[in-house]
Amino acid sequence: MIGNTESLVSDPLDRELVQAVQGGLPLVVNPYAAIAEQLGTSETEVIRRLERLLEIGDIRRFGVVVRHRELGYRANAMVVWDVNDKRVSKIGRLIGRQSCVTLCYRRPRRPGRWRYNLFCMIHGRSREGVLNNLQALIKKCGLETIEHEVLFSRRRFKQCGARYVTEKESRDPVPCQTSLTVE
Repeated sequence: MIGNTESLVSDPLDRELVQAVQGGLPLVVNPYAAIAEQLGTSETEVIRRLERLLEIGDIRRFGVVVRHRELGYRANAMVVWDVNDKRVSKIGRLIGRQSCVTLCYRRPRRPGRWRYNLFCMIHGRSREGVLNNLQALIKKCGLETIEHEVLFSRRRFKQCGARYVTEKESRDPVPCQTSLTVE
């Protein structure tokens, strides 16, 4: 994820670095050395800059895009929960720690349109497997009384990380005060 990019855009090498990593790390033994070579700097400098960008919040985290189907996981369900707002952080952490959950996050409710405020994704080799994992999660976490819906995927879209720094922008920085999220 990329956080506030205000300081990020002021440094051309930082922008080029973000552009280099936003598409994924190279699948080589030393990915940071490969990026350093591409940028004309050292591996130590790449790591130092990434650590600094993480520390100041310009990069919030590195994420992985997993192509679940290629790994044999054919069923995917987003489970949406209607959790009391006072308990949502605690319940979210509890759900997020379960091995069957690949992501868990809170979103604002949309009064009159969407009452759910907690979302988690469960992948499985079959629909039945996903539902079994969900039932085990509900029992283990004591969520029997929390309203939820299970939304199974019908089709898969292209899976890749978002791109927030274009090649042109990396060489010609533009002031920006937005908060961006890269999944």
